[in-house]
Amino acid sequence: MYKTELHLHTSDVSTCANAPLSYVVARYLKEGYTTLVVTNHLSRFSFTPEHQTWTQKIDHFLTGYTRLAAEAGQQLTVLLGAELRLNTDENDYLLYGIDEAFLRHHPDLMDYTIKDLSRLCREEQVLLIQAHPFRDHMQIVNPKLLDGIEIYNGMTNPPARNDMAEAWAARFSMIGTSGSDFHDAENEVNGGILTAFPVRSNEMLYGILKSRNFALIRKGDSPY
Repeated sequence: MYKTELHLHTSDVSTCANAPLSYVVARYLKEGYTTLVVTNHLSRFSFTPEHQTWTQKIDHFLTGYTRLAAEAGQQLTVLLGAELRLNTDENDYLLYGIDEAFLRHHPDLMDYTIKDLSRLCREEQVLLIQAHPFRDHMQIVNPKLLDGIEIYNGMTNPPARNDMAEAWAARFSMIGTSGSDFHDAENEVNGGILTAFPVRSNEMLYGILKSRNFALIRKGDSPY
């Protein structure tokens, strides 16, 4: 079985993260992962005044993915994802299956409503997963607008209330994902998915998640 991390931040974009890229690669290799999806924060808090245009913002956002991919080389597959926060509330949405063109072609992305975001993701074959939906300050979203929710988030502070998320996903037959929400060396590497073959592209990741042809990695579960 092959391990893929679905929720990972790097310090060059997500200011809440601080692990050196060399440490990230070494740590995930030690834990037996083959694929990492970089889901840096894409929000109004991700940019400084020097990032004035959308082009500058996306140039900056992509550095987290490109630098980690360069550090990993042939040792790990590194895929581009995002943890998007709209300007309307404090909800966070994990986007899987995106590419650089998707980001550059939608300069008003953070100003979308969740209904508009849902429609866009379905048009563009991007999976829309609400991250840690029962963490404090999150708002419940109409399940029909989402592909799924994160039912296991590896961060313990603030609490994600994973049991509630798992019950909610089951109630509405939603895709349930798992991620370590890795930020720094103190975090556990305890989330992601297991597949029968390595995930080598975002197209593969989209198909696997959409088909639900995976098992979850989460603390307390046997990874095999």
